[in-house]
Amino acid sequence: MPDDLFSVEDQIVLVSGGSRGIGRAIAEGFAQRKSKVVITSRERETIEATAKEISTDESRVTPLVCDVADMKAIQATVEQVMVEFGRIDTLINVAGVNIRKPALEFSEEEYDFIVDVNLKGAFFMSQAVGKKMIAQGSGSQINIASLNTDRPVKNVLPYAVSKAGMGHMTRALSMEWSPLGVRVNALAPGFILTDLTKKLWSDETMHAWGKANTPQRRLGLPEDMVGTAIFLASRASAFMTGQTLFVDGGFTAGWNWPIPE
Repeated sequence: MPDDLFSVEDQIVLVSGGSRGIGRAIAEGFAQRKSKVVITSRERETIEATAKEISTDESRVTPLVCDVADMKAIQATVEQVMVEFGRIDTLINVAGVNIRKPALEFSEEEYDFIVDVNLKGAFFMSQAVGKKMIAQGSGSQINIASLNTDRPVKNVLPYAVSKAGMGHMTRALSMEWSPLGVRVNALAPGFILTDLTKKLWSDETMHAWGKANTPQRRLGLPEDMVGTAIFLASRASAFMTGQTLFVDGGFTAGWNWPIPE
């Protein structure tokens, strides 16, 4: 007999930042499992093309334009989802940006751009959706964290700050909202090959280092995030909240020093 423990069928799933990479893979994973998926992005052409590509015969993916750095856009997006679907069962906060440079070189505008999208925008999206979930007495929120949530990577200070903040945001919201029926968890990817990181990992030295320091001896793919997201959205994780799950091939398990065996 089929086991519905991990079922997300007929869930209303909002993926903020679902046009490419990890967000797209997760959105497609839910659509394939018969969820009703809404994806957002700042770029209309990109988000509409993605929605068309990942829709299935049984689950049409809905594209909405939303810049999470714009508080009014967040409110309008959430209200539009509620008007069309009547509820939101799962929110996945994926939208994020990054700039790589030494800390001494960041301008105020660059710092604000990164933190406004990655942390401030994620919080206010969580808040707007959280109000609806609390009213309905149920819901799961999944924040996409990072290895930077655990320890900062060199030359991405504002990004690292935003992802460290997301870890605390996850725990703080779970403390407030869990008694009201809303669970909040985070998924922290390891080294993942996406369109935005292919240039970095195409460097032979970086690629070799990433594989050597990941116990599974490979870099991840966006599709590797789907199973954990489904788990966190489903009844299988009903007694889990305030947690950050590192889906990193074992990278954060310990130090891989080149000690001779």
